[in-house]
Amino acid sequence: MIYLGLNKKVILFGFIFTFFSCFGQSFFIGMFNPSIRGELNISQGQFGTIYAIATLCSSLILIWFGKKIDEYRLFFYAFTVILLLFISTLFFSSISNIYFLVIGIFLMRFSGQGLMIHTASTAISRYFEQSRGKALSTIWFGLSTAEFIMPVFITFMLSIYSWRLLWQGISALVIILLPLVIYFTIRSINFDSREENKKEVQTQQIKIKDWTRKEVIFDFKFYIITLTMQVMPMVATGTFVYQSFISESKSWGTYIFAQSFMFYSIASLITLVVSGFLVDKFSSRKLLPFINLPLIAALFLLTFFEHNYIAFIFLGLVGISNGLANVLGSSTWAEIYGVRYIGSIKALTTAIMVFSTALGTAIFGYLIDHQFTVEDIAFTCACYIIFVTILLLLFRKKFEPILLPN
Repeated sequence: MIYLGLNKKVILFGFIFTFFSCFGQSFFIGMFNPSIRGELNISQGQFGTIYAIATLCSSLILIWFGKKIDEYRLFFYAFTVILLLFISTLFFSSISNIYFLVIGIFLMRFSGQGLMIHTASTAISRYFEQSRGKALSTIWFGLSTAEFIMPVFITFMLSIYSWRLLWQGISALVIILLPLVIYFTIRSINFDSREENKKEVQTQQIKIKDWTRKEVIFDFKFYIITLTMQVMPMVATGTFVYQSFISESKSWGTYIFAQSFMFYSIASLITLVVSGFLVDKFSSRKLLPFINLPLIAALFLLTFFEHNYIAFIFLGLVGISNGLANVLGSSTWAEIYGVRYIGSIKALTTAIMVFSTALGTAIFGYLIDHQFTVEDIAFTCACYIIFVTILLLLFRKKFEPILLPN
């Protein structure tokens, strides 16, 4: 669904970039977990540790590389990201030992999950203002579409072709299609002139202070909000990377979990539509306390129930929180800290998000190797999220932006 009135070229660019980010996302890499572990003869915990180390390294470099989006034309920045994604997918197909696995996961997390998402969301946050919520929710349809299609498709393809051949095909798709996408969408677009300023020349906009990244780092509310926003990627990554462990523990079977991803993506899509309108109407700040409530419910379901249908409800609830997190995770920072330095700020928040996925993977892997059950892990996560939500509610009145005189 593309909202009328939005610049369709910019939206199409963001949609396709978020779709192609799926190759670096945990749900996608997690589908290759059994094949890779089988070839390299490593345990779930060892895979998780490698995944966490590689992801952590990618988050650190993302802080530096991500801020360059404020310094260069978006077209050239996006083309560089495409080249990195191509190299990453091609390298991933050649993994033959643990050291190559570390490098391969690092490259995919850096280029796929990190830079593809960062490039798309930063461009949209900068270009749109009055309709930022709807614009962000629309481009996130790209990733939700991938989450709907890919699990069943890849599960089926793995039954026919080797995992290495699939990654080679992905690399070819990246280098052939994506350069054409940016050439026909953002090559001639001036991102220094935002759409709403063109359309609403007679409307005097309320100006807010544009924070630099250094100022943001020393602002306490940044850390309160960050704790809330990083819960979803941390838990979701642990779930997706160890989906085979969860399926075996619950006796769900591989195809049950793959099919339940459809509920995840549908719930995420519906939430994206609704949250886009709600953000533009009420603001991201007012929606933040609700972001993790469906995730809490999902974790309690995982703790206390076993039946096959729970997989669909569980991932459906996770999808609702994911839809909220995708929109609020981009729009909140622009609302509070302005858009002048949003590239640098988003580079930091994206790096923290990537770091949280590394942390979730490492913790889940450690607990699994030390005989903790799915139920133990889910209940502990639910309690932690409740604590973080209460903390957010205590400070929610401090999240207003600093207004500047006209």
